[in-house]
Order: sequence, then structure tokens, then C-alpha cells
Amino acid sequence: MLGITSQAHARILVVQDEPSLGSSLSYILEAAGYQVQVVGSGEEALRIFPDMCPDLVLLDTALPDLSGFEVCRRIRAGAVTPQPAVVILTAQTGESERVAGFEVGADDFVSKPFSLRELMLRIEVRLRARQTAELPTVSESPGREAPDERLMLGPLEIDRAGHRVFLSGEEISFSAQEMRLLAHMAGSPGKMHTRRELLTEVWGYRPDVSSRTLDTHIKRIRDKFGAMAWMIQTVHGVGYRLARSQQRARPREPTGAVARRR
Repeated sequence: MLGITSQAHARILVVQDEPSLGSSLSYILEAAGYQVQVVGSGEEALRIFPDMCPDLVLLDTALPDLSGFEVCRRIRAGAVTPQPAVVILTAQTGESERVAGFEVGADDFVSKPFSLRELMLRIEVRLRARQTAELPTVSESPGREAPDERLMLGPLEIDRAGHRVFLSGEEISFSAQEMRLLAHMAGSPGKMHTRRELLTEVWGYRPDVSSRTLDTHIKRIRDKFGAMAWMIQTVHGVGYRLARSQQRARPREPTGAVARRR
């Protein structure tokens, strides 16, 4: 049995309508030290979610009432903070399925049939990411103070210790993966981050994660920023940066024949 000592006692909500699979997952997860609740429908999951406040939701896409994607969307639209990690179980392995899941806020996918070892490792990784979703720290030299746990960038305030984000004083709900992406860029505001860097540092550059996944998460963050979406700037063909202040492109000076006609 694969034990996960660093995440002992984490709460996991299993949403699975196959009784035999649900029982097996419950047994395995409890043996690893997790607190587990298994439900068989999307509506039941949403009903108990606020009281349970799970650290991770293991969510099947094929449910008898709501789709797993709809359940994930409603969880992400809720006001519960910090948000749980969401790992989707699916028999579909196409890119469109994964993109649809990332668009509603899923953090990871496990394709059926799956190995128990892979599932447990992915759960551990997602719980660790949720627990440590904080701003990356710079290398500290002797005598240098550790950075503050709270960072202010204009209207944006990030509480990395509490996994909370505020924009113009209003709290915004972020998934663990969205928080990791925002936190990585906020660690060096104004710096351009290449796509490869973000995929490597935030996702570990897994083969199943594409640039489209990155674009989807950027879009979700911009949507949550609303009028402040300009803070997440695109460097076309290269990557993204988190701006300190709104920067407008300077008009190009006319040259050649155009300039002489003035």
C-alpha cells in the first residue's frame, strides 16, 4: 500500500456512482490515512460539499444526474475558500475532454482504467500543490529576511499563507492550479514568462498538458479579474506576464515616405 504521510487526515470527497469502485476507492484512501466520504450523484456531492469542505474531490464524469463537469463548475463558482483540488476520473482520453475539464476548473485527470499507484501519486501531488500553493521564493542569502506572506501589486493582494486572493478588496475564489499559476507570475511582476517555463514550473511539463491548457487557465484568471484583466498580459507567440500597472503600447513614429508627406 502506498502511504502518504505528508497529507495525513486530508478530507477527500469521492463522487462515484459505481458502488464497487466507490467502495474500493474508499478502502484504499482510508488505508492511506485520508478521511473519505463517498457519494453516488452530483446533487448529493453538492449538498454535502459546504459542510464537508473537502481538500480534494475525486470526481467521475459519468454520473446519473449532473455531469462531473457541471459539478466541478458549480464547486468553482462557490464561495468556499480555499478551493479543493479536483481530480476527474474519465473513460474519455481525448484532448477535447481534458480541455473541457480544465475550462471548468479541474486540476488533473486520471483515465480509466487506471493503476492505483498512479491515482494515489496524483492525489498526493494535488494535495501537496494545494497545501503549498504560495508564491515562489527567491534564493536567500545569509542574513536575508524571508519574503512577506502577503504581496500587494496595485489592486491585487495575494495571501500565500492563507491561499487567498483579493482584487480591489474583494476576495476571489481560486483553484489550486490557478493559484500556482498566478503565484508563479506574481513572484516576478513585469517579467515575461515563456510558455515552456510556465508549463515546466507550474505543471511539471507533463506530456498530457498542452499550451492550450495554459491558455485556458489564463483565460479563467482573466475572467475572474474582470475589469482588471489587463494585469495578465500576453506576449504574442512567447508567453505571459503579470503587469504592475496598465501599460499601453507607444505609437510608432512614421518613417520614410509617410513621414516626408507630413
